[in-house]
Amino acid sequence: MELKLEVVVIPVADVDRALAFYTGIGFLEDADFRTERGLRVVQVTPPGSAASIIFGEQLTDVPPGTVRGLHLVTADIAGARAELAERGVAISGLWHDADGVFHWAGGANRVPGAHPEAESYGTFASFEDPDGNEWILQQVVTRAPGR
Repeated sequence: MELKLEVVVIPVADVDRALAFYTGIGFLEDADFRTERGLRVVQVTPPGSAASIIFGEQLTDVPPGTVRGLHLVTADIAGARAELAERGVAISGLWHDADGVFHWAGGANRVPGAHPEAESYGTFASFEDPDGNEWILQQVVTRAPGR
């Protein structure tokens, strides 16, 4: 069986503000559809990604800003972090988890700076969209076998 992640729905309070934020940080606008009955679907895709996010009106009953731990991977986390900061994103500095495996929720166990030994999977930075949905940048230079 082959399954691919296609879309993640995220809750936002202001669709136009979210669209401006995501396109402003480089996501591609794929769609913006409205129906006569009040459904609005906006789809944007991170540059280079096969998966997208969708937000809009009448799409979810989850409160805006409650999505945590969405991950964006990059081979150059310092460069991606700098570009996001240049685009006005309030992004953390680089950090790694003290245990070196993944990372704990809510900022616990974070150590400032890049992971001292691992090129891939161990270094992170984080930011939130205007509603407070959490995004994590993760550096992946060489993928684990089978990935």
